[in-house]
Amino acid sequence: MSFEEYLKGKKIESAAFKQGDIELWNDFKNQFEQMHPKSFTDQKLFLINDIRRKYTLKAAEVTSGTEAKKPSRPVIKKVGKPVISKPDDENVDKPKKPQRPVMKRPKMK
Repeated sequence: MSFEEYLKGKKIESAAFKQGDIELWNDFKNQFEQMHPKSFTDQKLFLINDIRRKYTLKAAEVTSGTEAKKPSRPVIKKVGKPVISKPDDENVDKPKKPQRPVMKRPKMK
């Protein structure tokens, strides 16, 4: 992964960032090439957020780049509430089970 691709993934316009602050861009690029992208993100997270606000990537460039990389997922349809059948009239006439008798607990003295 190149530094420009990394910036595109972080929604930062690389060319504008390079023109706006060449020293910081070069410093970030050198550090990025020496470590894993996740480590770079962990170390520079707050700086990356400020840079993203300053040099935001246009929406058209973001959508075209991310759609090609993401695999399609199956669509899960939501089903309505489950249907619960009401008891028939025949079942209503049947006597219900008697409840257990309520017994008081003995008191300890």
